[in-house]
This record gives sequence, structure tokens and C-alpha cells, in this order.
Amino acid sequence: MNITPQEQKDKNIFRLAMGISVFVFIVVIVLNKQVLQKPDVIPSWTYTLPLINAIINGTCSVLLMLSLYFIKKKNINAHKNINITTFFLSSLFLVIYILYHWLASDISFPKDNPLRTTYLTILISHIILAAIVLPLVLMSFYRGIMMQVELHKKIVRFAYPIWLYVTITGVIVYLMISPYYPVL
Repeated sequence: MNITPQEQKDKNIFRLAMGISVFVFIVVIVLNKQVLQKPDVIPSWTYTLPLINAIINGTCSVLLMLSLYFIKKKNINAHKNINITTFFLSSLFLVIYILYHWLASDISFPKDNPLRTTYLTILISHIILAAIVLPLVLMSFYRGIMMQVELHKKIVRFAYPIWLYVTITGVIVYLMISPYYPVL
């Protein structure tokens, strides 16, 4: 069976998206297991990183809703530019997330807090869906950039609500845990 150059390219992009997703997943697990040695002195700016990420998540939530608005208005250029910005911000989020979890120890939500079950439910769903959505976002981004509209739509049907949920719950998780960060 002969495979076209476009089909080979699509397969390679799919493999790359899955490879990136698996790599990120492994890095997050390694950081959460605290396998890597943390620096002896935590830089003073470290505990501002979660706030920066919450701002990025909130911004991405708004941008995702604007993206939907513009595509419904058939403004493809605005939709595309917003999605490129959102993709960039989400990539920046990931770098900051990894940096923070490498530098800082985990902060636990107090066991005696009556909102602990709510917090953990939101956090766990956020983490699971963030892992699921990454390859979907990468593939939908690629399909959109390549103007493979029908394939882009098929992926976005699932990716969009998950990505929006992840960005919104990222802000909620931050707001719930932020009172327990060390005061600098």
C-alpha cells in the first residue's frame, strides 16, 4: 500500500504530538515524585510562578471563548491569531509549571479544611484532563495551521471543551491553594 507524502507527514506530526505529550507526562511525574534534586536555595521569585500561571490560564480561558466567537462569526484570521496566542501562552504555562515544580516543594491543601474534597475533585479532574487534552491541542493546532478544516473541526469538538475546562479549573485550583503558599 502506497502512502502519500501528506499522509506520511500527518503520521509524523501525530507521532511528534504523542511524543511531546508522553515526554511532558513523564516530566510531570518525575517532578511530582521529586526524583530530581531541588536547588539548595529556592529563588525568592519562585512562589510568584503559580500566580503567573493562574493569570495565563485565565487569559487562555478568555482567548478560547473569543476564538469560538470569532470562528462563529467566520472571522478566520482573528480565530487563527487568537489560537496562536493561546497556544503560545499555554506553552509558556507549561514551562513555568515545570520550573515551579522543579524549584519548589509541593503545597498540600489542609486535611482539616472542609473544602478539601471539592479541591481534590477539581484538581484531579484538572490533572487528568490536562494530560488528555495536550495531544488533542497539538493535533488540532497543526490541522488548523495547515487549513485542514474538517479534520481540525473533528478534533476541536473534543479538545475545545476540555481545554477550556482545564484553563478555568487551573485558576480555581490556584485560588483555592494560594492561601497556603509560603509568604515571602
